[in-house]
Amino acid sequence: MRRVIVIGGGIGGLTAAIALREIGCDVLVLERSKAFGEVGAGLQLGPHATRVLRGLGLGPALHEIGVQPSSVRFLRWQDDTPLCTWPLAEEMESTYGAPYYTIYRPDLVGILAAQLPVDAVRLDAEVTEVHASPDGPPSVRLADGTTETADLVVGADGTHSTVRAATVGAVPARFSGVSAYRALVPREALDRPEVDVVRNWLGPGQHLVSYPVGRDAKYVNLVCIVPDPDWSTESWTAPGRVEDLRAHFEGWSPRLRELLDAISGPVFRWALYDREPLSSWSTARTTLLGDAAHPMLPFMAQGAAQAIGDAAALAARLREQPDGSPTSAIAAYERARLPHTARIQLMSWDNNSSFHLPDGPDQQRRDEALAKDDGLRLDRLGWLYGNDAERVTA
Repeated sequence: MRRVIVIGGGIGGLTAAIALREIGCDVLVLERSKAFGEVGAGLQLGPHATRVLRGLGLGPALHEIGVQPSSVRFLRWQDDTPLCTWPLAEEMESTYGAPYYTIYRPDLVGILAAQLPVDAVRLDAEVTEVHASPDGPPSVRLADGTTETADLVVGADGTHSTVRAATVGAVPARFSGVSAYRALVPREALDRPEVDVVRNWLGPGQHLVSYPVGRDAKYVNLVCIVPDPDWSTESWTAPGRVEDLRAHFEGWSPRLRELLDAISGPVFRWALYDREPLSSWSTARTTLLGDAAHPMLPFMAQGAAQAIGDAAALAARLREQPDGSPTSAIAAYERARLPHTARIQLMSWDNNSSFHLPDGPDQQRRDEALAKDDGLRLDRLGWLYGNDAERVTA
C-alpha cells in the first residue's frame, strides 16, 4: 500500500486525501492549524468541481450546504444597467451533468474533513522541511522535531508552499496592484435579498461581486476589489475598515450601496498576488496541487475548483499505475493539469485589466462584447466547465 503525506488541510488537500484513500492509499494529512475551519468566505464551484465531489460521495452534503444561483449578471457600476446575464442553475446541470454552487467555505471544509477518519489527519502539525531524493522515499520534518516518510509527498500548502520552495524552488509573487475587501451580509438585513443571483458590478479601476452562501442562503458574500498599490498584506485574516470600503464605492449604484450599508460584521482586506505559471511542479516523488502549484487571481472564481480538479486527476493517475514508484503517475498528472491551470492563471490576470477599464471606448467595446455573450454560450466554456479531471490524460 502506498503511503502518501498530504501537507495542508484546506479544500485541495482534504479532497486529495479522500480521493487517494478511495484508491487504496494510506494517507496522512498534516495541517499546521490547531483546528479545521478556514476563515469565513464564499466560493463558487462549477460542474467540473461538483462532479468530482459527487463522485466521492459528497453529493447530498454538498446540496445541503450549497446554493444554486439562477444566473450570473454583469452590471454597470453607476446605475445597475445590465451588461449581460448568464443562466446557471438549469443550464449547467443539463449541459454538464452536475450543479453550479455558491458555498460558504467553512461549510465545505467541514463536510470534507468529516469524510476522513481521525487517524488520517494530524492537526497542529507544521512542516518545516521537506527532503526529496530521486533515489529514495521523501520525508518531512515537523516543528516538533518528528519526521515522517512516505512514498509520495503532496504539497497542498497554499501560495506560500513549503513543499514548492523545498522541491521545485521559490517562485516570486506578482502583485496585481489591487486588494480585496470581503464581508458577509446576513440575508435578513436586506430589503431586497435576491439571493439566487451572482452579481458583478464593473467600474473604473475596481469591481464588486456579490452572491449567496451558507445553508438556506443565510448570507450574501461580498468581494470588493479596489486599487491599492500600497497595501501588501497577503492574509485573509487582516482586518479592514468598513468606512474605507464604503468610501471606495462612493457614487456607485444605489443597489450596491445598500449592500455595503448593510455590513455589520467584520471586514477583511488582503492584497491580491499570483505567480507566473510554473514549468514544472513535481519531482520524482513530490508534487503540488491547488494554490501551491498555480496561485491565481480570483477573477474567474476558479481557485477552489481547480484544487479539487487537481486532487481528482492525481488520484486517477495513481490508480492507473498502482504498483512501484509513483514517478510516472506524477508526471502524467502534471502533463494533464499544468497547461489547463496555466490558461486559467493567465486569463484571471487579464481580467484584472478588462474588469477595471475606465469609462471610454475600450470599456464600451468590452460591454458590447459582453452583450453578445448574453445568455452564456455554454459551448464556448466547455473547456472549463466540461473538463473531466479524472479522465483527461496527456
